[in-house]
Amino acid sequence: MLIAGLQLSVRETGEGLPMVFQHGLCGDAAQPADVFPFDDGFRCLTLECRGHGQSEPGPLEDFSIATFASDVAAFIEAQNAGPVVLGGISMGAAISLRLAVLRPDLVRALVLARPAWTTDAAPPNLRPNALVGELLARYPADDALAQFDASDIAQLLAKDAPDNLATLRGFFSRQPLAVTSALLSRIANDGPGVSWPQIAAIQVPTLVIGHGRDYIHPIAMARDLAAAIPGAALAEITPKADDKELFRTEFKAALAAFFKELSA
Repeated sequence: MLIAGLQLSVRETGEGLPMVFQHGLCGDAAQPADVFPFDDGFRCLTLECRGHGQSEPGPLEDFSIATFASDVAAFIEAQNAGPVVLGGISMGAAISLRLAVLRPDLVRALVLARPAWTTDAAPPNLRPNALVGELLARYPADDALAQFDASDIAQLLAKDAPDNLATLRGFFSRQPLAVTSALLSRIANDGPGVSWPQIAAIQVPTLVIGHGRDYIHPIAMARDLAAAIPGAALAEITPKADDKELFRTEFKAALAAFFKELSA
């Protein structure tokens, strides 16, 4: 669909009430669909953010969480769907958190999965993403990957967060490389632009999903957000690095239980 002069891709899967469920940084609509429980009365709607999936990038300097959130707000308004159940994974969680604070008229319930931000811009857990973006901007992809593999952070991730490492290494072949570099550099150094008092004022049912063994999405962030949002539920699930299938199953179960509560 056309938003702000750009063709942005919309993916819809399943049947039922709409949940707008946003992907993570350098992901696409397949990511939220992979963990969505399609037999629980909701359908999954994902607007692929600029430069993601089949969406046009537009000017690279416009990449920001605020811009992506504005696009999602325009999408919800164009569908006449608000207020909706809104959620996201990683960057998608930051987008959703921003909208829950700044556009509460669009949000009837909130899901923050594997959050990588709370309130601060450029949190240290996103330094690996920024590093990949910097290397891609300076070197050919093969040389950039070799430098990343030799870095201290890659060695740390290999030991403590192998799923993060696999994702980061995949970015070195993500095309177009200039878009990937800009996304990683700009978004990793950005933030949702909200404060803790604003987060504490969120008044909609909220589910926060997190897990351990994840450097980029620290479980401490999930716990902090769940503690700050009144009445929020926290689901701590099996780390993706330990068992991807169990991670997927428990993620779906947490969402299904949340949907059941919303429908009660």
